[in-house]
Amino acid sequence: MLSKFDQAITILKPNTQLIYEGKIETEEDFNKIKWVTGANSDNEAITTLTNPHSELSWAAVKAEMDKL
Repeated sequence: MLSKFDQAITILKPNTQLIYEGKIETEEDFNKIKWVTGANSDNEAITTLTNPHSELSWAAVKAEMDKL
């Protein structure tokens, strides 16, 4: 079963690619997410800690998690 965090991300922006460890329960956890922005020539993920999705702010994700 998907975590509330994963469900919230899917509801707000389906097919978002990201990498994280553990649980995302706080803004501090959220700020450690590696957002996938593409792939290199070896098909390895290119990531950034800067969230490229304005609709996926911590406030929006947390609000959606609270609804679940």
